[in-house]
Amino acid sequence: MDFKNIHIGSLIEQKIRENKTEFSRICSFMASTEEEIKTMLSSPSLNSDVLLKWCKLLEYDFFRIYSQHLILYSPAASSSADKSSEGAKTKTSLPVFRKHIYTQEMISFILEQISCGQITKASAVEKYRIPKTTLYKWINKYENLKS
Repeated sequence: MDFKNIHIGSLIEQKIRENKTEFSRICSFMASTEEEIKTMLSSPSLNSDVLLKWCKLLEYDFFRIYSQHLILYSPAASSSADKSSEGAKTKTSLPVFRKHIYTQEMISFILEQISCGQITKASAVEKYRIPKTTLYKWINKYENLKS
């Protein structure tokens, strides 16, 4: 899975094939014509309302693909960006999520980089903002599974 270059239409098309979802059901659920559906499937991006409908229809969270992209490719927040001029955390009325979502693919990718020597454990913690204890739990868990 290429989390850097996301083409959501092709991923939806892949899930349609896997689920063997009939086009008539898709058109009915999406309240769209066959041509509109084909246009969506060829599109690299979709409106969030439309993507939410696809998630419900295909019973798959396509938004997590974008979350994985953010975890892998967004720069780490600087300490000055996290704090206001008084030194306190910036307040927001939006929900604040305490944990990142790490898929099996993400975990495998990070552990593979460490095992190949491409990155160190310390740089993985910093680059991907993984708590050190979480990284060591992954290492112990997946080393035991390889044995």
